[in-house]
Amino acid sequence: MHRLLVSAAHKSSGKTTVTLGLCASLAEAGHVVQPYKKGPDYIDPMWLARAAGRPCFNLDPYLMDDAALEACFVEHGRGADLAIVEGNKGLYDGLALDGSNSNAALATRLGLPVLLVIDARGMTRGIAPLILGYQAFDKAIRIGGVILNRVGGSRHEAKLRAVIEHYTDVPVLGAVAEDERLAVMERHLGLMPCTEVDDATARVREIGRTVGTQVDLDRVRALAASAAPGFDAPAAAPAAPHRADLRIAIARDRAFGFYYPDDLLALEAAGAELVPIDTLHDTRLPAVDGLFIGGGFPEACMAELEANATLRAALRTAIEGGLPTYAECGGLMVLSRSISWQGRTAQMVGAIPGDAVMHARPQGRGYVHLQETAAMPWAPLAGGEIRGHEFHHSSLENVDPSVAYAYRVKRGHGIDGQHDGVCVHKLMASYAHLRSDAGTHWAPRFVAYVRSQRALREAATAPRALALALQI
Repeated sequence: MHRLLVSAAHKSSGKTTVTLGLCASLAEAGHVVQPYKKGPDYIDPMWLARAAGRPCFNLDPYLMDDAALEACFVEHGRGADLAIVEGNKGLYDGLALDGSNSNAALATRLGLPVLLVIDARGMTRGIAPLILGYQAFDKAIRIGGVILNRVGGSRHEAKLRAVIEHYTDVPVLGAVAEDERLAVMERHLGLMPCTEVDDATARVREIGRTVGTQVDLDRVRALAASAAPGFDAPAAAPAAPHRADLRIAIARDRAFGFYYPDDLLALEAAGAELVPIDTLHDTRLPAVDGLFIGGGFPEACMAELEANATLRAALRTAIEGGLPTYAECGGLMVLSRSISWQGRTAQMVGAIPGDAVMHARPQGRGYVHLQETAAMPWAPLAGGEIRGHEFHHSSLENVDPSVAYAYRVKRGHGIDGQHDGVCVHKLMASYAHLRSDAGTHWAPRFVAYVRSQRALREAATAPRALALALQI
C-alpha cells in the first residue's frame, strides 16, 4: 500500500490544514485516498473524511496493540490508491518517555515515510539544524520530504529552499504561503466539527485548491509509493451482509457527531441496524430496541434541544421504561436534568439525576483507565480494566447520592475523580469515550445487552399475549 505520515515539528504547525489540502486535492485529481488520524480525535477525522470522500479511521498506539493497529490500517485501506496518516502534535511527541506511542513509533510500526510540515514563520538558516536534529534523533525514521508552511513570500521561500538544499538531503515538496483564508479555516478546523459549518464542502475544496497549487502532488505520491513493501491491502471477497436482528437509534445531527466509524461498523457486525435520529428536529423516537448518544457539543445547541420538548419527553419516557441506552460525554449531558453555560440554564431530558455545568477550563482531559464495577449492566469484560479517553469542559453536579456507577476511575477524572458511568434504569452514561477495537469490545457487549433485554421483555409479555389469544 502506498502510504505516508504527515507530521510536524510541533503542535499548531498547520499540519491539519496541509493534510486536509492533500486529501482534497488528490481526491479531486481522481485518486482514492484513505485518511487516518493518529490518536484520539473526532473533529479532524470529520474534515479528513469530507476531503477524501472515505471515512477516516483513528490509529491510537496507546489504546490499541500492534495487531489491532495493523488490522485497522490494512482492513480500511482496501481499495485505496494511497493512505495518508495525519499525526498529532509533533513527530516525536507522545506520553511515553521512550516514545513507544509517539508519531515516530507509529511510522516505524507501519513503515510510513514522513512528510514533515514546518511552520516557517521567522525562520531562515535556523531551519537546517531543526531538520538535521529531527533526522538524527531517530535513525529508523525516514523524513522523505518537508512542506514549508506559512511562508512569507517568494523571497522567504527562496532563502529557505537554498538553506535546506545546502545543509540537508531532505527535498522540499511544497511551500504554502501565509494566507488569511487558511487561517480562518484553521480556526474552524480546531474549534468546530464540519457538521456545524454550513459551507464545509466549499471550504474543503478551497483548501484543496490552495494547498494543491503550492505542493508538488506528484512528488508526494512518489514519496508514498517509496514505502517499503508490507501492510498491503489486497482486494477482499465481498463480505456476507450482516443480519440485523435489532434496531438501535443513534443521534446524528449538529449536536452529536462524535463517533468512531469502526465502532459503528462493529455495532452493525454484532447485528444492529443503526437508525439515525435528529435530536434538534425529530419529535418522536422511532420503534427501536436500544439507544446510543455519542459525544458532541450539546451546549452549543442547548436552546434548540430545550425547545424540542416533545422528543425530550419521549426519550425520558423510553429510558425510564427500560430502553437499553448508552451515552458518552455529550450524550450524558443531554440526558441530565439541565445544561448551564454562559449564565444560562436549559432543561434537558432528565433521565439522569444530575445537572451538567460548563466551565472555562477542561474538567477531564486525556486517556483514562477504568475498572468495571458490579453495577456495569453489560456482560463483564475479562479482567474488567479498560482504557479510553475523555475531554470535557462540563461537570455533572447535584447528582443523586444513590446513583450507582459502572466504573471506578484509576486514571483520569470521569464524573468526580473516582467514578464514571452513571447507571440508572437500563442506561449507562459516562464521560469516557471507548473504542471497541481497543480491547473494550463495547459494541458487541452493548448489542448483546440490548438483545438480552428485548428477550426478557418478550418473555414477560408472552403469557399475556397467550391469555388474550385464548380469550379470543
